[in-house]
Amino acid sequence: MSDSERNRLSGRLSRYARVGVNVGGVAAKVASARLFGTGLDKGKNASELAAALGGLKGPLMKVGQILSTVPDLVPPEYAAELSQLQSNAPPMGWPFVKRRMQAELGPQWEKRFASFEHQPAAAASLGQVHRAVAKDGRALAVKLQYPDMQSAVEADLTQLKMLFSLFRRMDPSIDTSEIYKEIGDRIREELDYGREARHALLYKIMLDGECLVRVPEVDPHLSTLRLLTLGWLEGRPLLEFRDRPLEERNRIATAMFRAWWSPFAKFGVIHGDPHLGNYTVFEEGGVASGINLLDYGCIRIFPAKFVAGVVDLFHGLREDDRDRVVAAYESWGFVGLSNELIEALNIWARFIYAPLMDDRVRTIADGTAPAEYGRREAFRVHQVLKEKGPVTVPREFVFMDRAAIGLGSVFLHLRAEMNFHREFMGMIEGFDETMLGMRQKAALGGVGLG
Repeated sequence: MSDSERNRLSGRLSRYARVGVNVGGVAAKVASARLFGTGLDKGKNASELAAALGGLKGPLMKVGQILSTVPDLVPPEYAAELSQLQSNAPPMGWPFVKRRMQAELGPQWEKRFASFEHQPAAAASLGQVHRAVAKDGRALAVKLQYPDMQSAVEADLTQLKMLFSLFRRMDPSIDTSEIYKEIGDRIREELDYGREARHALLYKIMLDGECLVRVPEVDPHLSTLRLLTLGWLEGRPLLEFRDRPLEERNRIATAMFRAWWSPFAKFGVIHGDPHLGNYTVFEEGGVASGINLLDYGCIRIFPAKFVAGVVDLFHGLREDDRDRVVAAYESWGFVGLSNELIEALNIWARFIYAPLMDDRVRTIADGTAPAEYGRREAFRVHQVLKEKGPVTVPREFVFMDRAAIGLGSVFLHLRAEMNFHREFMGMIEGFDETMLGMRQKAALGGVGLG
């Protein structure tokens, strides 16, 4: 069967027309400022860029969010504007939804459900979710992809090259070539709802026995390449629990910590999109009891060697073992590291690892104002990179950094007080690179991701 929504030239040209003029105009202003030696109002320029991206469904809006969450990847004026981009794009109307559902499940699609709500429960950058009820009474979450997203992805990735060129002209201290490749690969994967279904099955395996985290069941009979049907997990938005008793907030934070770190430490897998909308909190007897993990599009699978580097860097920093620290960086693909660059990387690494190295109960920011969390360290690193760089950041760090910062922001919102060190040590106790590789291979093969 032919795919009517493959990466079509007409779809890409339409997307270029909608996006390219605005993004290109921002880039032209930067080029002009450099050519004629005039000043550039970065704040205004950043606002114009955010406006160019913010009215769109699709990958460029998601890219804007990613760029804002990886510290020091883009100038701070741009990060501040891009961070305002919201994932709740206007939803598709019911006539459009009916056509999309018919294309995926056939003309009698409504008869395959006991009921199907017309209004979406959530609308995001690549698709929207409708509540439904299966014939056997199960509550369902039906995720339907917006049309022409494959063409939009390829068009938007072309525009992303222009954005990175723009940022590189303003500040050449970070080489974004590998970052571009990583973002492109992950966003293309997010279009494949069949792969997302396998990701959900993988999390069922990895979090088996973890009572604080719930993973939905996949309904393969009501899923396609662009339609994913999961069991509906009842829960409330995480931010509604910010003023709950500390014990409940800590339980939610512990659930988040385990949902992220346990799959990574044991299987080399992370959830790369820590957006608050991807989690809800389930209650038992009116008390917060854990989290529902809802979205499985942005999942990053790492080789066992990369995970071993994370563990080695943790031990190297904690024991002040410089050789082990440098070996960890080199194992990830950092090359040509001078002493100054190593120290710059260590500034950021100590910031990320700090909660894990402290064997005590603490908040994630440990007294630092949330608005300042990580800014001082990012500024210090950036000053060294401007002088001693550029440095090519290995592609694995895009979503690793993004997820770590996103996870930290959840702990900040909850004002959680935990012994993060003991939680982490429990996960890496007896760590063995070979065993992780075997465990990962078996799990991936078991869900068809091998």
